[in-house]
Amino acid sequence: MREEIRSGRTTRESKLAVCSGSVSLDPEERIELLAVLAADADELIAERAAGALLSQPESAFPAALARTDAAPQLFEFCAKYLIDRPGMAGALANNPNCPPELLAATVPHMTTAVLQGLMADLDRLSSTPALAAALATSPFLTAEQRLQLQELLQEESDPAALEEAVAAAEPDLVKRQSLLQRLAHMRVPERVQLALKGNREERMTLIRDPCKVVQRAVLQSPRITDREVEAFAAMANLNDEVLRLIAMSRKFMKNYTVMRNLMNNPKSPLDITLHLLPSLNEHDLKLLTTNKNIPETLRTSANRLQFQRKKVREQ
Repeated sequence: MREEIRSGRTTRESKLAVCSGSVSLDPEERIELLAVLAADADELIAERAAGALLSQPESAFPAALARTDAAPQLFEFCAKYLIDRPGMAGALANNPNCPPELLAATVPHMTTAVLQGLMADLDRLSSTPALAAALATSPFLTAEQRLQLQELLQEESDPAALEEAVAAAEPDLVKRQSLLQRLAHMRVPERVQLALKGNREERMTLIRDPCKVVQRAVLQSPRITDREVEAFAAMANLNDEVLRLIAMSRKFMKNYTVMRNLMNNPKSPLDITLHLLPSLNEHDLKLLTTNKNIPETLRTSANRLQFQRKKVREQ
């Protein structure tokens, strides 16, 4: 029946049966089918379905909206008529198949938690400028998040900074020119998409991109490897915010080499390295005490920790 109603192949009698509730269906299934019928060409069917929808239990709507193959009409009905209900904006946002134009219209109804979730989804934001523009109007964003959206919505980037990033990442002149020509014609959202879905060479370049949102996208790429993150953690010419993002990732910090490289990177934020200091093993702690490139405060703390560990061993 679900397939017949969604495809429009069912009878009028079956449609009326769904509207009246005489057909045995799970609550979320009935809600979805009623949403489809609420857009039916038959005015009587559409009216009865819409009326039945408004009487359905609120708790069933999130389950209906969570289906990966939920009908488009369900998204439309909920966004248009039920958006004021608690949790409705979040349920729409949690389904990646929800049309972005509908999400953009529901931004004023989103809680801070829902907004934060969308801001973390760079794939969705970079492929949907309308959603990014709508989120930019929210009063609940941080200054950093507003900057991120501004970068996504800007038309052009600094060509000199982009050229510098390519030069630092690609030593081969021919490959460098080819990569630069390709990136120079990409807008920021397109570079974010490339950072998420491109290859290693492209990520090694885009981690140095003049736009921070592109750098963030590199670290979110599902294709990024441990070796790449280890290399990023050791780069003293990266933005310190990139190093902070690496340090804040539980996934990345499970790799001891990443942590050690951050500790020895003079560009790493001091509050991060001081927090990580107790995690160093004896050998690496000793090397850190002689590292003249790191801040004096960190080196002093490393010496102090080494002395304390020695005292404990001697007791």
